[in-house]
Amino acid sequence: MELTGNNRVVIAFGSNLGDKEANIQNAIDQLSITCGKVVQVSPYYRSAPEGFESEHEFVNGCLLLLTDLAPKQLLTELQAIEQQLGRVKKTAQYEDRCIDLDIIFYESLCLQSPDLQIPHPRYQDRAFVMIPLQSLQLDFHPF
Repeated sequence: MELTGNNRVVIAFGSNLGDKEANIQNAIDQLSITCGKVVQVSPYYRSAPEGFESEHEFVNGCLLLLTDLAPKQLLTELQAIEQQLGRVKKTAQYEDRCIDLDIIFYESLCLQSPDLQIPHPRYQDRAFVMIPLQSLQLDFHPF
């Protein structure tokens, strides 16, 4: 069964442990199964960790997803995919991770809750989000 949706969502992804490209592809595959239709994926962008020390370089990017899931349902699915692929959050601080999935935009929605902020805070300050984001051919303006 192919899932599609009416809501356009930009998701940022990153990995800095293990086979980074395989981790990302596995996450994209799972998004297609559980969340909707992945219609665009940016080229990958390599970056040094920000906000913490690590010898492991990140592979990052952004994708455009069409989904019918509500924002908090989507967040729950993203967290489940992260856990399924082996992510274990040890602290509230930034740390190495096999996969990270973040909602950057959900249509033009602005949402501020304790567990979810849309647009994602600080996205505009992060080259590892902004550079891949610019490569997506978005047919909507999040704001």
